[in-house]
Amino acid sequence: MTSTQQANSARLMRWATYASVTTALVLIVTKIGAWFITDSVSILATLIDSSLDVLASLVNLVAVRHALQPADREHRFGHGKAEALAGMGQAMFIAGSAGLLLLQAAGRIINPQEMNAGLEIGIGVMVFSIVATLALITFQQYVIKHTNSTAIKADRLHYKTDLLVNASVIVALLLTFYGWSGFDAVFALAIAVFILYSAWDIVKESIDLLMDHELPDEDREKIRAIVLKHPETQGLHDLRTRRSGTMVFIQLHLELDSTLSLSAAHKIADQVERELAMLFTEVEVIIHEDPVVIAAV
Repeated sequence: MTSTQQANSARLMRWATYASVTTALVLIVTKIGAWFITDSVSILATLIDSSLDVLASLVNLVAVRHALQPADREHRFGHGKAEALAGMGQAMFIAGSAGLLLLQAAGRIINPQEMNAGLEIGIGVMVFSIVATLALITFQQYVIKHTNSTAIKADRLHYKTDLLVNASVIVALLLTFYGWSGFDAVFALAIAVFILYSAWDIVKESIDLLMDHELPDEDREKIRAIVLKHPETQGLHDLRTRRSGTMVFIQLHLELDSTLSLSAAHKIADQVERELAMLFTEVEVIIHEDPVVIAAV
């Protein structure tokens, strides 16, 4: 990746964090108004979720800024794992919002309350939330395509759940208005469970990054195919891979004919390294050349 591409990648990630914080703030303001008018616990659920979105997105913003700092004397492999820490932080915020929502919904099921007037306003706010969230997710998807950022992925996953949450609130409002008031709380419970499930997905991905989990098998097979494709390659072993933020690290032992000169072996390794670098947006490849004896025919 060229310095210009790296700068563009960093710029996109920063703008994604700014967009996330701004969207969450706008949604909080609109949902506060809708909650006061309708007294709907499902709207309260989305308000709590959006409030924690702001905190999570701020954590994300700080973490991304830190992760984008270049490697230094004390962090030779860069600061990419700050993204995984941000993902863990977001998961805690998400789980906390689900816990608060479970308490609110359980209380409303035990003591049902009629929803106040303002059905149209409540639905209008939810439709606005869906449109704003769709716009944010579309932009985040564009950023992920160009950066593969873990922190932005975690943020996008959270906002994807918000789409379902907001849509379900519209259904809950309609069912509550035309039927039993308990539908509002039941939907809120379902939303809370779904939020917890989403939080667990973020936790798993963050743990994988922090524990230097290997790349997916399909990526490792692509690496093997590129290495073995070179006509001078006799094989490879000890392939190790990991990801840190947007950076992918690849280490392997390249098996070459023992009769090759050091210069020739180094040239082959450089060619393999350049081809491997084309697989990922940002990558660091370390190749150790191992001599092998080729039996005479």
